[in-house]
Amino acid sequence: MKNIGSYPNVRLRRNRKTDWSRRLVRESDLSANDLIWPIFIREGKNIKEPIKTMPGVYRYSLDKIEKLVERAISKKIPMIALFPHTETSKKNLKGSEALNKNNLICKALRLIKKNYKEIGLMCDVALDPYTSHGHDGIIKKNYVDNDETIKILIKQSILQAEMGCDVIAPSDMMDGRIGQIRKALDKNGYQLVQILSYAVKYASNFYGPFRDAVGSKRLLKSDKKNYQMDFSNAKESLREVALDINEGADFVMVKPGLPYLDIIKLVKDNFKIPVFAYQVSGEYSLIKNGINNGLITNEAIYESLISFKRAGASAIVTYFADEIANKLK
Repeated sequence: MKNIGSYPNVRLRRNRKTDWSRRLVRESDLSANDLIWPIFIREGKNIKEPIKTMPGVYRYSLDKIEKLVERAISKKIPMIALFPHTETSKKNLKGSEALNKNNLICKALRLIKKNYKEIGLMCDVALDPYTSHGHDGIIKKNYVDNDETIKILIKQSILQAEMGCDVIAPSDMMDGRIGQIRKALDKNGYQLVQILSYAVKYASNFYGPFRDAVGSKRLLKSDKKNYQMDFSNAKESLREVALDINEGADFVMVKPGLPYLDIIKLVKDNFKIPVFAYQVSGEYSLIKNGINNGLITNEAIYESLISFKRAGASAIVTYFADEIANKLK
């Protein structure tokens, strides 16, 4: 850093003296435009079911979805992400429900796209909400088979695009799936459907509440370390992102968020592509429980989200989207 002078000629506190001055020199800012709101859906009617491990977050039956979409639109949130809680009876070893045209995601996509064109819809491409073993793909000899899984992910992606999904979001971490999905989408006339690659998804300990929310936590008997990234590694993330960009990703995701701010910055500094961050369920629950127990204030929500922007994130998937959007208005 060049010589910037010294005290008493330089007093950095002068620019912090007033609110208007602090706003003038602020380096990072947060708006509703930066938010993606994840919403859990389930079967049934007139249901708003609390998720015990995620205070303030619910599973909604489809007849409740339109009001949520209208709320998101009114708050200028650009996109919502849909995640299904699939009934156990509909799960099997191959996750066949993922390819059912009348599964929860497909029904939600048709319902929303019929009446709302001004908001983006993002859908997860992975098999863990649908498999009886809780893994993201097909298991062969106690190992998640990469290429066999991709065959199903391609069909899942085309089905979601057909139903109106705007952003296909493969979160499975299979090698080569972005290129295969991009090729299949283009071949089937969905050249303008975007792909958000979970390019950098770590085998993290912060996913527990999410797995509870989609109903895979109790089914999962082992970890996902043979396909999700080792959280000790940083430079490997650059290889993952480079491959996915080359294969046709429109944006890339770093997941989880707060423990991986260095990775967000690393990716942002090395590639000219929008980088999204996912403030995952474990992060959300820790902060929310801290607020509910009076250990931290509500301002911690904004502070945590601005850290993503400071690190270089273009957008943030966060369960706080609905709540924080009120304040950002």
